[in-house]
Order: sequence, then C-alpha cells, then structure tokens
Amino acid sequence: MDFKKLSSGISSTFNRAVQLTEEKLGQAERTAFPPEFEELVRVSDATQQWTERILKSTEAVLQPNPAHRVEDLMCEKFEREKRDRLSPLEDLGCMMATAGAELGSTTDYGGALARVGQVEKELAELERDFIKTSTLSFLRPLREFLETDVKAAAKEKRELDNARLDLDSAKARAKRGRDADSVSESDYAKEQQQYERQLEVTRLLLEGIKGAHANHLRALKDFTEAQMQYHAESFHKMQELRRELNSS
Repeated sequence: MDFKKLSSGISSTFNRAVQLTEEKLGQAERTAFPPEFEELVRVSDATQQWTERILKSTEAVLQPNPAHRVEDLMCEKFEREKRDRLSPLEDLGCMMATAGAELGSTTDYGGALARVGQVEKELAELERDFIKTSTLSFLRPLREFLETDVKAAAKEKRELDNARLDLDSAKARAKRGRDADSVSESDYAKEQQQYERQLEVTRLLLEGIKGAHANHLRALKDFTEAQMQYHAESFHKMQELRRELNSS
C-alpha cells in the first residue's frame, strides 16, 4: 500500500472539508468561476433537466403503462428482445372482430363490427411502427446523451470543485502563515495550474453539451415526422372506413 499517497489523499480531503465549512460560514474567500463558464454551467444544467423531463414524458406517451415501460427499458438496456403483448387498440380490434363473427358477419351490425375491428388492428400496427421509430430516432439519442455526455461533464465538474477547494485551501493556509514548510510558492503554483487545467477540461465538456442541441434538434424533427406520418395514415384509414360504413 502506498502510505504516502494515502496520507496525501486524507490530508486533501480534510483540507477541502475545512475550506468548504469556512466558506459556508463566510469565513473564507472563494475563487469565482469566470462569468462565461458560469453561463455554460447554467445551460448545461438546464439542458440536462429538460432532457430528463422530455424523455420521461415521451416515454409515458408512447407507453402509458408504467410496468411495461420499465420492462421495455430493461430489455433495451440489456439488448434483449421485448415481449410481445397486445396493445389496447389490438385488443379492441380482436374483440370487435370476434364479436362480429359471433353476431353474424352477414348482418349489418356484425359486418360493421368485423370491419371496424380489422381497421383497429391496422391502426395498432401503425402505432407500433410509430413507437418503434420514435424510440430509435428520438428516445435513444436522448438516453445516450444523458448516459455519456452528461455523466462525463458531471464527473469533471466534481473534479473542478475539488481543484477549486484545493486552490483556495492552499491560498488560505499560505495567507494565515501556517504550514510554512509544506505550503510553498511552488505548491500554490501547482494548485493554480491544476485548477486552470481542470477548468479548461470542464469547459470543453460543457461546450459539448451545449453543442448537443443540434443533435437533439435533428432527433426532434425525426420524432415529429414520424408522428405526422402516423396520424396521416391513421386519418386516411379512418376516412375509408367512414365511407364504407356510410355506404352500407
């Protein structure tokens, strides 16, 4: 075990805790991030929060059943084939078709039930295609964004917070004249260099999150295109069904 490294880590954690506590009590100075960096943080946080909310709401629209949503998400995460299940429209269509056959498909009502049941099943198929397309072209990019870009940026932001605490802690100790042997000008310069390097790394990742808006826009356009096609084809089928029912 590297005891020197372990001791250094414990010391850093302690110094950060002291610095953070004194900041909260208003007893220590805090290095402020540049205004343009703070704006990047604001945009990043807003993008994450709204992406999570949009993702959750879209999932609820595509699959209203919470239990089925969780099951489908697990299947997608572990790359397993989703279990086939009847949608409400398919169930309704099958029920109407069965009722029409039992009541007599040659009768006006029985024949209408059978025909409407068939159309309901066709609508269910269109709905299934819409859900599949939307999941691949809209939900998946949003999930990947949250799982990769956002998590990477969050990790670097935590590292930046630690680097900032280390810098301010070294500055405070040097200012108070404590640990003169361990806190030298070179130590302070090292902490300053580490802070600036981490600030730049984090800035690049946050700019990447802001740049992801273009990818989200393309995914949004794909989603609305799929939604438009689904409703247009559904409308066409219902128009034909209405003409058939009115002429019978």
